[in-house]
Amino acid sequence: MADMFLEKFRSLVPKYLEDQWNEADGLTTEELREGLSQSKVAIPFVLEEFYLALGNNDDFMEAYHYFFDPEELEIEDGYLLFLEDEEEKFVWGFKASHLEVPDPIVYRRNNKKGTWSSEEGTFSEFTLDMFAWIFEELAAELED
Repeated sequence: MADMFLEKFRSLVPKYLEDQWNEADGLTTEELREGLSQSKVAIPFVLEEFYLALGNNDDFMEAYHYFFDPEELEIEDGYLLFLEDEEEKFVWGFKASHLEVPDPIVYRRNNKKGTWSSEEGTFSEFTLDMFAWIFEELAAELED
């Protein structure tokens, strides 16, 4: 499959960090395969490209929310979990039955209630919107 999302994710580095993207920002294909072999899960194409673009960049992997490293990915409640908020109140994932969809819909679980709800957007939409919100908040804090 051709790169569908890789350049969009790479473009976040100059957009928000005012720096050029470089290979050290992402995982290598071998690092990603090794991590996935440890977690023993399959991932959607979009998540693969996200890790290849930004998987080593803590400014994105740990920006208010924490993206799981490939070896930490797991399926729970019928969802592949990939992201958690810093207070561990919520976790985000994809339906395990939708992992073959290149850019699946994201769902959020309220950890206290154990209920899942749709974010009504695909992973690429969700992450691009999330980073826009995070970096706008950071810029506003710096202005104060």
